[in-house]
Amino acid sequence: QVQLVESGGGLVQPGGSLALSCAASGFDFRSNAMSWVRQKPGKRLEWVSSITLDGSYVKYANFVQDRFTMSRDNSNNMLYLQMKDLDTEDTAMYYCAEGWGIGGNLGRGTQVTVSL
Repeated sequence: QVQLVESGGGLVQPGGSLALSCAASGFDFRSNAMSWVRQKPGKRLEWVSSITLDGSYVKYANFVQDRFTMSRDNSNNMLYLQMKDLDTEDTAMYYCAEGWGIGGNLGRGTQVTVSL
């Protein structure tokens, strides 16, 4: 049974930073690409970034603009998203997702709120 548990969200001021983590279990983590997706209130899921099996390649959505860094630790079945220069537009529930892009299993998410 796939289990993805996100953590690290919170309230941060514009320009601030947050580090999200995702603990994966119940599947062969190192054999799967992984992704981060987000959902703003009342909006559809939005793809943020994806990473290859070995972490050698990461692709980001255009809105990231070099502010986020995605990585993974296959030894510990962990996925990470380092975020800096956060803007109010980044306020959303952030989910780690199995696979490349949107469509795979999601965790319950961690809320990121960027506000003064």
